[in-house]
Amino acid sequence: MHASDPRLILPEPPAALKALSHELRERLLIRQQQQGFLSFAQFMEAALYEPGLGYYSAGLPKFGAQGDFVTAPELGRLFASCLAQQTQAVSRQLTGPWDVLELGAGSGQLAADFLRACTPEHAPQRYRILERSADLRAEQQRRIARCVPDWQDRVEWLDAPPAQDWQGVLLANEVLDALAVEAFAVRPDGLMQRGVHITADALSWTERPAPKALQDALAQRQKRLPAPLAVGYESELCLSLSPWLASVTDTLQHGMALFIDYGYPRASYYHPQRSAGTLVAHYQHRAHFDPFFWPGLQDLTAFVDFTALAEAADDTGLEVAGYCSQAWFLMACGIDQRLQEQAADTPMAQRALAHELRELTLPEAMGEKFQLMALSRGLEEPLPGFELQDLRGEL
Repeated sequence: MHASDPRLILPEPPAALKALSHELRERLLIRQQQQGFLSFAQFMEAALYEPGLGYYSAGLPKFGAQGDFVTAPELGRLFASCLAQQTQAVSRQLTGPWDVLELGAGSGQLAADFLRACTPEHAPQRYRILERSADLRAEQQRRIARCVPDWQDRVEWLDAPPAQDWQGVLLANEVLDALAVEAFAVRPDGLMQRGVHITADALSWTERPAPKALQDALAQRQKRLPAPLAVGYESELCLSLSPWLASVTDTLQHGMALFIDYGYPRASYYHPQRSAGTLVAHYQHRAHFDPFFWPGLQDLTAFVDFTALAEAADDTGLEVAGYCSQAWFLMACGIDQRLQEQAADTPMAQRALAHELRELTLPEAMGEKFQLMALSRGLEEPLPGFELQDLRGEL
């Protein structure tokens, strides 16, 4: 092992979980033998979503102290209450009943706190959750029943995006970073597609000349960069973003789709100094850079190219109605007022609220790392959450 090997610092999983990871590796080895080449996108999709074995499909704890990472909704209620403020502002532009559709609802904490924050006169008709993971769906159902029991009959779980036209708000918090990405490298001989080579003992990177779809996608991205990517540059791109966005928003006739994630506009995403890409693995509250550490037992993510999201919106007939950092969005949604509304009657509660506020807004925490993009259809009025900062010119 070399000095950067994560096994020197990452705790070993128990034997039962190692067995699951070994089973996933065996399945991937068979696919590699059948196909001849296993792309990183195929590996990432399986590592996260393989039925019964992928990270989001195997029943592993993911959120909070017992999981691998903490998301904004897990910190407290401020984040959800600010999203409710923005959503209710959108609802005033709608006529008739409207819905919220949350993609990948995690532990269900965001849904529960959002519904708590809704005022009766501006509450959705339904709160719908599109969730791929059976164990997460069960956790969400338990949390809704415990935290907002009055809403149980108006919360629905979907297996696919709504087939019927609807109006309202789509919420996607840390969803885009979990879409499988292609990994590529610029070599002296040209553009290479990066894949995963699997043996009985190890997983490692391998490469082949990039297929045309990957070449074309990168060529399109490079048109908006100051200079071509240099030889040796390695990074990622999501080929499925545009069709995926169309699939989840095609039936949204009137309303807003709000995406919250860590990422950059394109010039920053493919900056010369970011020559090793943006892939990050999360394991027991440790972020590291080995995507092959016990496949299926750790989260894999890639930062979001928000310029690509804006381009996908154009393809889908959506308007980029706002783009800003999380800190400025939360301030525009009145996080100070939301803070005052939440009673902190003990020193411990006061410290918890202060910690939550710092984590959500400080640049060195989530404040600048996380960004929000609102895509709208049929809305005429500006969105309050984007009144203090407008980064659309950087796209």
